[in-house]
Amino acid sequence: MRTPALAPFGFRSFRFQWPADLAVSWAFEMETLILGWYVLAETGSVRLLVLFGALQYAGALISPMFGVAADRIGHRDLLCITRAIYAVMAATLLALIVSGTLTPVLVLAIAGCVGLIRPSDMMMRNTLIAQSLPAAQLMGALGLSRITTDSARVAGALAGAGAVAALGMGPAYLVILGMYAISCGLTLGISRTPASSAARVARAPASPWSDLRQVLGYVWSKPELLAAMGIAFFANLLAYPFVMGLLPYVARDVYGIGQAGLGILAASFAIGGLVGSIVVSANRRPLRPARTMLLAAGSWFLATLAFAHTRSLATGSVALLLIGFAQTLCMVPLLAVMLRSSDEEIRGRVMGMRMLAVWGLPIGLLLSGPAIAGMGFALTATLYSLIGLTITLLIALRWRTHLWRHAALANARL
Repeated sequence: MRTPALAPFGFRSFRFQWPADLAVSWAFEMETLILGWYVLAETGSVRLLVLFGALQYAGALISPMFGVAADRIGHRDLLCITRAIYAVMAATLLALIVSGTLTPVLVLAIAGCVGLIRPSDMMMRNTLIAQSLPAAQLMGALGLSRITTDSARVAGALAGAGAVAALGMGPAYLVILGMYAISCGLTLGISRTPASSAARVARAPASPWSDLRQVLGYVWSKPELLAAMGIAFFANLLAYPFVMGLLPYVARDVYGIGQAGLGILAASFAIGGLVGSIVVSANRRPLRPARTMLLAAGSWFLATLAFAHTRSLATGSVALLLIGFAQTLCMVPLLAVMLRSSDEEIRGRVMGMRMLAVWGLPIGLLLSGPAIAGMGFALTATLYSLIGLTITLLIALRWRTHLWRHAALANARL
């Protein structure tokens, strides 16, 4: 491809994977906003809202087992299976909506089922990118892949909130079901896991539990992987709850705005992330991944600290733009560090371990509910942000040789 930013589309597998990831990401975001607002509107409980948000990521605890399964049967095949399950669950919700039998309890139950597999979707799509593209194009391809998530947050925020207000939940959910079906069909066009890697794992006599013990030792022995895991976990624990779970509460109880205002807040965060993804994927100036990860993590917590003290839709939207930009510039280099530092035959399991960090999000959400009820939103967000800044600094100091030096492997320009 003549344009460097579009070079990954020169590979057939990526041409199928990108729109498949785009469709499923749009469906995820619309579904989360629609159901989150439904739970809050029907119950009026911020605790149930954060429980709903936490259930979306409950499966992060078993993501390492998905990594083991993907290394054994192939990432593409497992991804097809999980995306078919999303479509079945969306069809179930649509049937409940049409029949008038939907309740918050049923929403929480279905969210818990989907949440068991949903966190592994990102793990499998990133591993497929690393397997199907050359290392020189990894950062640009990850940036393009991130665009699917960030654009989905824009579309989901605006379309998800607007569609329900204009059409009702039934037609909106029909659109979501269609997106899941399209994604499942396109995923079939993605290249399978290279036979050499799958065969090596399949021939190994070790049990899945032995595979897990092996990857635990592997991650523990590599400072780059351990540091990246730490950044990912504490970002999920201390930063993501305020933009991935608590926005309906901020819109209604802090700013006093409705569903349309919630859409603007969510879209602001997503637009910031989308700009960050475009900057990374353009690849005009190669980045030093580990340094960029650390600096962006610190900026992310600072922007969240500013967001904690906003009191209007306008200032909150600006803060969310900055948060979105910083989180992309943190997470894409973080993925590059982990993928480049992992051997091919164990990469799926390493990325499965990476998804354990997502468990920080439901923990952070569940802790934030009582904290907000007792201390208020501003003080809770301030406390989270200051702890996050301190931990980021400690990680940078602890592994400075591996993360900050220009000559470090984790800082090889991509």
